[in-house]
Amino acid sequence: MSKKNNNPQILSSVSNALRILKSFSTFEPTLKVSDLSESLGLAKSTVSRLLATLAEEDFVIKEKKTGKYKLGLTVLTLGGIVTNHLEIHKEAAPVLNKLVHETGETAHLSVLHGMDTIYIHKEECSHPVRILTHLGRKNPSYCTSSGKLLLAYDENNLVEEVINGGLQAYTSNSITDPEKLRNELKLIRERGYAISTEELTEGTRSISAPIRDYTGKVVSAINVVGPIQRMKDYKVPDIAKKVMNAAEEASERMGYDKRFFGVR
Repeated sequence: MSKKNNNPQILSSVSNALRILKSFSTFEPTLKVSDLSESLGLAKSTVSRLLATLAEEDFVIKEKKTGKYKLGLTVLTLGGIVTNHLEIHKEAAPVLNKLVHETGETAHLSVLHGMDTIYIHKEECSHPVRILTHLGRKNPSYCTSSGKLLLAYDENNLVEEVINGGLQAYTSNSITDPEKLRNELKLIRERGYAISTEELTEGTRSISAPIRDYTGKVVSAINVVGPIQRMKDYKVPDIAKKVMNAAEEASERMGYDKRFFGVR
């Protein structure tokens, strides 16, 4: 029902926008304009305008297939308090810490944000020479191991949107051929992890593996990144195994049980 506020200092448009954001829940992660109009007692035209404004600032995202809206990552990136209370953050943080000790390199937790990937958690290594990375910073998904991995397991065929947006070369190793990228994603699905060697930044290498939730859906990527002088070719198989083990442990902490999905 419509909610009226007699306080003259309260802007009704802001109040209604916040009410829309608060309408999303674990049980209703996606909502239609008509759903919000009925539950909030607002005209559909009003809801549509507010959602368009929120979408412009990435507070909500409109799903192309269903026309429904879901919360965007701007809600996540507003502050550390939100991040610290995310289930994936809480469950994966100790796993990342252990992975840093096992590999000696910096570890991250990543998610897709539009056609890019962002780090939402980071555990720094103790080496004096480190790779500079930033929480919340957007990186092109096709140039990073986490991004490629998330594209490989994406259920909405986002890779085609990425390709249509243009594959810019950041280094001589960046993948700029659409077919090569598609083949790379196929290989990632087959072996269960992704590698990026000097594709975004020269002198760096990263290895990522998928984290799944209780439904089996890939919801995040865990990775380690470091200079190629330390992450040499012959070390890749061993590091990849450790990253995959860490991803499996994080998945189990998220409620994933591979036995229910026919995985041994």
